[in-house]
Amino acid sequence: MTQSHVEVDGVSLEKLRKRTSEKWSGFAPDVLPMPVAEMDFEVATPITDALMTMLKNSDTGYMGTSKELAHNFAQFSSDRWGWKVDPEQFYICTDVGVGMVEISRQIVNPGDLIMIHTPLYFNMKTNWIAELKCEALDVPLIKDGLHYTLDLAGIEAGYKAGVKLHYLCNPHNPVGTVFTRDELAAIAELAKKYGVIVASDEIHAPLTFADHPFVPFLAVSDAAREVGVCVTSASKSWNLAGLKCAQIVTAHPRMKALADAMPMAVKFRASLLGAKASAVAYQCTDWLDAAMLTLDRNRKAVAIQLAAKLPEAGYRIPDCSYLAWIDLAAYNLGENPSATLLERGKVAVSAGGVFGGNSEQFIRLNFATSLEILTEGIDRIVASL
Repeated sequence: MTQSHVEVDGVSLEKLRKRTSEKWSGFAPDVLPMPVAEMDFEVATPITDALMTMLKNSDTGYMGTSKELAHNFAQFSSDRWGWKVDPEQFYICTDVGVGMVEISRQIVNPGDLIMIHTPLYFNMKTNWIAELKCEALDVPLIKDGLHYTLDLAGIEAGYKAGVKLHYLCNPHNPVGTVFTRDELAAIAELAKKYGVIVASDEIHAPLTFADHPFVPFLAVSDAAREVGVCVTSASKSWNLAGLKCAQIVTAHPRMKALADAMPMAVKFRASLLGAKASAVAYQCTDWLDAAMLTLDRNRKAVAIQLAAKLPEAGYRIPDCSYLAWIDLAAYNLGENPSATLLERGKVAVSAGGVFGGNSEQFIRLNFATSLEILTEGIDRIVASL
């Protein structure tokens, strides 16, 4: 599904302030919100057209078949990554958080160890594991300057210590690393050796840039398919989070049996509108490609503007998505720089401390916006010093 001459960029601040999502309703009117991971872009026209048709037909009932979504996701995955997805091993759920928790319920019991790697998306680090009444075993990412990689020796030690489930965030939020095929293959072999299951959150996968290609965990090896499950969604890449639909994918009879054991309600709690929007989204590759051009411009613009205006800030251009991971330690903004920026500069960003990994002096800034708004956000940070 294509659109002619697609251009994707942030809309005006006046128009954005009419939105009612948490990003735009959760702060005072004089605050510029840049924390929540949603785009300031307009949704692709084929998606809005499909939703309007459903609304005109009062097609707003319970979730039905997901064959269209399964087919389109499989086609997208094949075209984009060479990953052959079996539509019979494809499941839908409300969102990635629900998917991760529900598949985890088939694997762990209260008190079991779940491996994570900080700094890490805060819901994965705390809320999901707490809901399962499990314990986190943190193997922090190895930090080389501002480039983060996996600690394979630490992972093996954690597996030996009794980890039952490994939460992998790939591409990684918030540090912007896309893990390599070799790293993922090594994890798969270790997981098979020690009887660990790997749940790979791949929600940011379509948003990887060409210089760091994404490799689906289940496409890495036979071992990965035997020990792995993927949970993903179109929500981050096509700005559909509020429509509540995500996908769980397996690639081995053993893992399929675990997914089949999930309660029937996992599917029916998802949104019919979200499933349709997601199915159409996976065909809107021209919109995605246009959005990636804008995000590529913006990730580099952050580097240029920080070098000019905040030269002591630490920033590595991310390999994926639209989240800038910025070290502000040099500016002595207190224990929580994000709180200082909100108070002094009226700009909202995510506090680094919530991601763990000794990241209290970091902020996470969403750059999926117009260049004008991005510039204003950085200028507000400067004004806070």
